[in-house]
Amino acid sequence: MKPIQQLGVIIAVILTLGSTAMAAEGGNPKKGKHLYKKECKACHSANSEGPELTPMAKTMAQWDRFFTRDQHKSKPEVFKALSEQELKDIQQFLYDHAADSDQPQTCG
Repeated sequence: MKPIQQLGVIIAVILTLGSTAMAAEGGNPKKGKHLYKKECKACHSANSEGPELTPMAKTMAQWDRFFTRDQHKSKPEVFKALSEQELKDIQQFLYDHAADSDQPQTCG
């Protein structure tokens, strides 16, 4: 294989692996779903305080940005009330079921 082809293959592998590495490492999506329903859905459902929000409302990259940069800017106290592990669990659930994931879903 030519060196330029090898470089192309290496870059493709890195990009593929890198795209899945952004999710919350150590997050438990089953616990995250439970926590999302308990902590988030009260304010993020139809006719509630915040906009309706489901895992499919954002892409995986958008959920990662939300948890790493935005951190619920409109009400930061919401994030401060949850432990680091609880946030990882919710992030993993949302990431795993985002609009561009293999298993997009709402949170019924």
